[in-house]
Amino acid sequence: MLVAVCVCDCVRSSWQTDQAKAAQQQKLAESESAAAAAASSSNNKMSWGTELWDQYDNLSIHTNKGIEVLDKYANFLRDRVAIETEYAGKLRRLVKNYQPKKKEEEDNEFTSRQAFRNLLKEVGDLAGQREVVSETLQTQIIHGVTVLSKTLREDRKKCLTDGTMLQQTLNAQLSALERAKRNYDKAYRDSEKAVENYKKADMDLNLSRAEVERYKNIMTSKIQQSDDAKNEYANQLQKTNNLQQQHYGILLPAVFNRLQELDEKRTRGIREFIIGAADVESSVAPIIARCMEGIVKAGESINEKEDSLKVIERYQSGFTPPTDIPFEDLSKMDPSVAPQSNYSSVPYNHLTIKGGTLTAAKLKKARGGILNSIFGSNKNSLTADGQKEDFSDLPPNQQRKKLQAKIAELQHKVDQETNTRDGLMKMKIVYEANSSLGNPMTVEGQLNESEHELDKLKMSLKKYQGFLDKANQLQVANNSPQSNRNQLQNGHRTSRHSNGSASADDHHDADDQPDDAGSLSSSSASPESGLGTSHTSLPGSGQGSANENPIGEETSYEAEVEMLQPLGTCRALYPFEATSEGSIPMSEGEELQVIENDQGDGWTRVRRANNTNGWDEGFVPTSYIECTLFA
Repeated sequence: MLVAVCVCDCVRSSWQTDQAKAAQQQKLAESESAAAAAASSSNNKMSWGTELWDQYDNLSIHTNKGIEVLDKYANFLRDRVAIETEYAGKLRRLVKNYQPKKKEEEDNEFTSRQAFRNLLKEVGDLAGQREVVSETLQTQIIHGVTVLSKTLREDRKKCLTDGTMLQQTLNAQLSALERAKRNYDKAYRDSEKAVENYKKADMDLNLSRAEVERYKNIMTSKIQQSDDAKNEYANQLQKTNNLQQQHYGILLPAVFNRLQELDEKRTRGIREFIIGAADVESSVAPIIARCMEGIVKAGESINEKEDSLKVIERYQSGFTPPTDIPFEDLSKMDPSVAPQSNYSSVPYNHLTIKGGTLTAAKLKKARGGILNSIFGSNKNSLTADGQKEDFSDLPPNQQRKKLQAKIAELQHKVDQETNTRDGLMKMKIVYEANSSLGNPMTVEGQLNESEHELDKLKMSLKKYQGFLDKANQLQVANNSPQSNRNQLQNGHRTSRHSNGSASADDHHDADDQPDDAGSLSSSSASPESGLGTSHTSLPGSGQGSANENPIGEETSYEAEVEMLQPLGTCRALYPFEATSEGSIPMSEGEELQVIENDQGDGWTRVRRANNTNGWDEGFVPTSYIECTLFA
């Protein structure tokens, strides 16, 4: 009896627990339902049917694009499945190709070989996991996306068909209204004309009574027709207004709301499929992690000392090393057979060109050295991506951008480290004020490390700021239109002036050229070199200007610069004041000769006659002139 009572109590307690759980679940479901209803009510306030009542075509295009996005995601998944399948197959083929052969079984005693076999096993397991991902994506995600896309296309087609029918009905009613209005307009004009004819006939004394009565009957008939047409027009107008109100207030919004539900279903589906694809990948992540652990374990199992001992055990011969080689007395040997020692000296291959003509490859290499001297040739350390530390191997503009980005990055790190240091200092002060919160010495090490890191960052920041200042100075020196068109003349950069001579700064640059560049062009003045004294001579040739001779040469050369032929004429549209090197001023309406077109930098080279030395040449802004070129 006691046992029965206990059983009843247990049953009653279990029933009560189940009832409590059911009540709790019911409350949770009710709260979720209320939240969904509130969300639905909020969404209904901003529905497509009320807010986009006149955007039928745009909604049609938008829903079609949305389904296309869904199809594109399905294609993406198919391509990914193909890649996963191909990757898994190649991994298995790789494992198969590198399996040890039978003739190599004797080497399996080495720990490195054993580790390699375990590595192949783990890689095979990785291939299996990629196959699992591929199959799951194919059977679950891609299938679901395909079914959803097909359903959405069918539902969209039905909605658009209903919308088209509603629009056709409204258009038909509008056409009926238009016809009724035209009939009413025609009948009204006919009635007015009939009334006017009757009045004229009534006032005409030459017409008989019968004729006047006929005009009266016509007038009465036309007035009746006008009234009937008016009533018909009013009736059609009322029908049209009622239909239009129902069309834009009830029927078409219902279609648009269905399209909205369809599009939201598509959006919600994409979200679920993307999350599902990520879950598929996450499900195999633990197994892949275990494979990685197995690979690491295989690597850690390699013991080089043990392998060395096994090599000794396998290849030890037991022979003793050979004895010393005896001395051979050459005085007791036949001199005719005495060994002869021949030594061949290998000349040092300097990077210079001595004599002879310059080939195209050599000339290209020499010009590459000249360009390096222009853009900077500092042989400093390289960054992680293979560039120089100061980015001097880049053009000036890109160099400055890189330096500015690097400075910004370092400044951000400095700010972060400064905040870290300040936080540690505040923590130390708090600990010193109240030792119960913590030991200040525990923060001392972190604070010292932060100070050291901050000093390193500040030094790097200062270094890169110096690089940027140097780059900016070079940019300021080359910011004139003349310097933008500097040519490689006589081995260094020379601004081409109207008299053909080089500036003093260019001679100074020529003195700074390295000796290798000078030896590169030691024969450039020879007739067979093809270079002579032109402005494309290589660096260090000693021909800095037309009146300067290199030291140690017996013959002097003069560079002759021919006056450029004019390409056309131009007229100044606005006055221009020359503020940079190489530019010339001009007044509005002045006529000039064009001797060099705009090369894409916004400047045109012009020439004009003067009363002092014949001609003035320089650059002016292209937008300030109107050019007329010769045919």
